[in-house]
Amino acid sequence: QVQLVESGGGLVQAGGSLRLSCAASGSISSIDAMGWYRQAPGIERELVAAISTGGVTNVADSVLGRFTISRINAKNMVYLQMNSLIPEDTAVYYCYAETFSGFIFWGQGTQVTVSS
Repeated sequence: QVQLVESGGGLVQAGGSLRLSCAASGSISSIDAMGWYRQAPGIERELVAAISTGGVTNVADSVLGRFTISRINAKNMVYLQMNSLIPEDTAVYYCYAETFSGFIFWGQGTQVTVSS
């Protein structure tokens, strides 16, 4: 089992920045990729960014150049630095961890609201 706890969401004006953090605990050695999804009301959950154990990243086109994902394996942490936020970034952001066997664990989600 892997437990994930997110923090750092909140309300910000358009053009502002937020940094999301996700702390992993439990069966840490089973974790391969980690990352973030988001879900806005009425919209399917979408991948925002992912990062492998080796640091290879995958970032959605919609946030490329604005969002940066990073990971500190020694601290079991993954971060999402979000700059130049726009109202369309408003969503619940979920941290996830995928094990080497392909199982996915989810955090509880953190709300990000960007006002215009």
